[in-house]
Amino acid sequence: MSTRKNETMQVDQVMLLPDRFPVMNEREILKEALEAMGRSRLGIACIVDSDQKLLGILTDGDIRRKLLKVQKPFSAFFVDDALDHAIKSPITIQPTATLMQAIELMDQKQIWDLPVVEEGGKLVGLLHLHPVIKALLED
Repeated sequence: MSTRKNETMQVDQVMLLPDRFPVMNEREILKEALEAMGRSRLGIACIVDSDQKLLGILTDGDIRRKLLKVQKPFSAFFVDDALDHAIKSPITIQPTATLMQAIELMDQKQIWDLPVVEEGGKLVGLLHLHPVIKALLED
């Protein structure tokens, strides 16, 4: 399924824009992040500073692993800052990368989502596996 279009299509042609996935500020609590993740049905939230620089990501899987590892009451997690439980050095991709590069990275790292950042770390989108597959199948 490798055509010239697939080889040249860029991440920014398929990525979700920030209004289509949870983008949280660094002071929001975990409960708010979980609620936003539930509304979006994506299983990920990106945490940014006031300049939209990506500070970290939260995923359903990361939260599940943290709950099992940390010994404190379940309800106590809800009032923690979301950033306290985030991956602070997430795997990212630039908007000008090709879809094929993104797919290879997602496969290598076994992930479904890639935050899309510009030079300097500004969050500009999210590459989610389902829209990628759809774009490739429409070819």
